[in-house]
Amino acid sequence: MSVTLEQTIAHKQHGWGTRLLNSQTFWVLMAVIAACIFLSLATNSFATTANLFNITRNVTFVAIVALGMTLVIITGGIDLSVGSVLCLCSMVLAVVMHAGYGIEVGILASLGTAIIVGGFNGVLIAYFGFPPFVVTLGMLSIARSLAMVASNNTVVFQFGPDHDLLLSIGGGAWFFGIANPVVYMVVLALLTGFVLRWTKFGRHVYAIGGNEHAATLTGVPVKQIKVAVYVISALSAGIAGIIQTGWLGAVTTNIGAGMELQVIAAAVIGGANLAGGVGTAFGALVGAALIEVIRNSLGLLGINAFWQGTFIGGAIVLAVMFDRIRNFRQSD
Repeated sequence: MSVTLEQTIAHKQHGWGTRLLNSQTFWVLMAVIAACIFLSLATNSFATTANLFNITRNVTFVAIVALGMTLVIITGGIDLSVGSVLCLCSMVLAVVMHAGYGIEVGILASLGTAIIVGGFNGVLIAYFGFPPFVVTLGMLSIARSLAMVASNNTVVFQFGPDHDLLLSIGGGAWFFGIANPVVYMVVLALLTGFVLRWTKFGRHVYAIGGNEHAATLTGVPVKQIKVAVYVISALSAGIAGIIQTGWLGAVTTNIGAGMELQVIAAAVIGGANLAGGVGTAFGALVGAALIEVIRNSLGLLGINAFWQGTFIGGAIVLAVMFDRIRNFRQSD
């Protein structure tokens, strides 16, 4: 029986539409858009240029770290240390620059610290079989402790000869009035999306999360890939730390505290599955955007900020529920 061109096109359109409607990321994006429309109508301050500038800038720090976390979650792992790693990398940058070194040396020292921490986590998990939860929970404490030691638990707010350059990198708006952190976020998201979608490394990441044993049998270098994703996760925290240091103009040992929960929430809300095998860079951005819109809206609507955790936790539960319902429908 022959199939006409019209039937083929109709089938593809139906398949595309079905995939879109079954996409958790799509519905979260719709929720973000709906919330923005509602807040624009319900308040006079949400749609202002200043508030939108703050929202887009504030979302970048969680979003950048969530990009790295998404890769870890796709492999079936977890990284609880990202908030403390961000703090450690920020403090290394600040201390090195405060000592009189240039910004290049400070950034290299900061990113080098991230690579060492991520490599340490990855080797223990991939080669020694330690549970990711235990390893990264331990690193959560170790990294913040090292940040306290490096700074003697003091605030660093003078960054040597390149002080103004660092503040401009994190707090400036060099391109069409768009906050620099937003530009960095978009570039990193495009890079992460390209790697996941179009490279062998990305296919291996999904293969490990889908079925690690089968991936091993088909020749995927599972251990090396696992180490790599934990290094990338730590690097994303380090990059966010550098940017946030420039934005804040000071570093304390409290920076990044509790951030790991927001980052994991952003990845999960955006469609990443904690069981592994599922997740996208765009989903991480959308999840982070929803969290920031929730946080921003509470103040504008006069709701106590203590409710923030309830709304974010509820969003996580709804995201997992959506995934369960989708899997149940697909199994029928």
